Formats: sequence, structure tokens, C-alpha cells
Amino acid sequence: MTQALRHFLLALQFFTRIPVTGRLARWVGFSPAMLRASAVHFPGVGWVVGGLSAAVFLLLSWALPPLPASPWVAAALSTVFSVLLTGAFHEDGLADLADGLGGSLERERALDIMKDSRIGSYGALALVLALLAKVALLALLAQHSPALAGAALFGAHVSARLLPLWLVHTLPHVGDTARSKSKPLADALDRAGLARACLWWLPAMAGLAWWQPAAPWWQALLGALLGLAWMARLLRRRLQGFTGDGLGATQQVCELGFYLGLALGLPT
Repeated sequence: MTQALRHFLLALQFFTRIPVTGRLARWVGFSPAMLRASAVHFPGVGWVVGGLSAAVFLLLSWALPPLPASPWVAAALSTVFSVLLTGAFHEDGLADLADGLGGSLERERALDIMKDSRIGSYGALALVLALLAKVALLALLAQHSPALAGAALFGAHVSARLLPLWLVHTLPHVGDTARSKSKPLADALDRAGLARACLWWLPAMAGLAWWQPAAPWWQALLGALLGLAWMARLLRRRLQGFTGDGLGATQQVCELGFYLGLALGLPT
């Protein structure tokens, strides 16, 4: 349990701006092997990011006046909070992947473009559209029920950090392993690791099904899975494997797919 806690805190440090410093950081430690082991706790980071973002959304929904624009304000500000909490980690991956794949049809050139820290037109467009879609879908869900939107935030963040691990399990790492932050993930995640990651996901979804039993959670999951399938096909066809940016972009697409599937499943 002590080792698992260290791996979880390392994943939290890797994926968020939550400080793990000083004596705590020295106790946690770091090595490529530990970072590789921490991958099974990525959905656990979703518990933290999704839970805090949902709390901000619900608090704003309660505090704001009952006006038509209030769900949009709550959706926008909770999204801002989640971006600040993660340091736009996954959004950066989405932008870099869009620039790379949009900037060149050649695999090697696309990988080179993705290494450039500057954002291009394809990346900017992908970010704007993704954030607009996220805010719009959360506002739509909130108009049905603020509690449902808060639950969706939690479920989407946990699910969207589990599903990219399938890419680590099935695809080779093709990034610049000398400099890539995802280098420790280059060794494929085995089935036992995926099973341990699911131990974070299963109680989260069971809790949501208990809290919001009428919500079409299976359709939300289907939307996220379709997003994963699309990204897996895209990365396999264009890059013949995954990169850290590809994993970040997959998280964003799966999160949006979760919201969209849930919204499409709501009764009219």
C-alpha cells in the first residue's frame, strides 16, 4: 500500500499542478520505473481533477442566480479551473498533435512538428473547438440537471484517463524517446496493469450509477470508447504508434465523447 501511494502521488505530480514538494517529494522519490508503474493510477488522478472540477461546477450552479446564462458561466469557469489544475497538460497534447498531423502527411515531418513548442493554426483551431464543445456540452447537461453535469465531469475525467492506457497497451511508442516525457511508458502496459487501472474506474462509475441512476451512463461510455477507437485508428495510420501528445489528445477526445454520448442519451 505504501508503494501504491507513492506511485499515485507521482502520477498526481506528473499530471497536475498540485504541489508534491519538499519532504513529501523526497519520500515519494522518482525513477523511470516508478513513473511506468504510476500509469495504473492515471484514472486516480481523474478522481482528483474530476472531483474538484465537479465541486467547482456545483458550487457555482448553487451560487449563481437562476438565469439562462448561469449554466454557461458554471461550465466555462469549471473548465478554466480544470485547465489551471492540470496546467493544460492534455490540451497541449491535443494542440501539438493537431499541428503535426495537420501540418504534414509525412510521418517523420509530423513528428518533428509536434516537438515544436510553438502553436500553429491547426493546434489553435483544435483547442478552440475542443474547449467550445466542452463548455457547450456541460451547459447542455446542466440545463437538464446541474447534478448530472457535475456527475458527468467526474465520470468523464476518470474514464478519459483510463482509456488512453489501451493505446499504451496495444501500440508502440514512436516519440523522441531521448527527450519525451512519455519515454517511461514506451514499454507496453500489460493486462495486469490495465486491470489495476480499472480498479479506479469501476467504483467511480458504480457511484455515479447509484447517484444518478436514470442517466444513460452506458451511452456516455460508448461515446468515450468511440473517441478512443477513432484516435487509435488515427495514430496507427498516421504515426504507426503513440506519443505523449497522442495520449493527451486521446484524453481530450474521450472526455468530449463521454459528454456527447451522455447528452445524446438524455430523454427529449
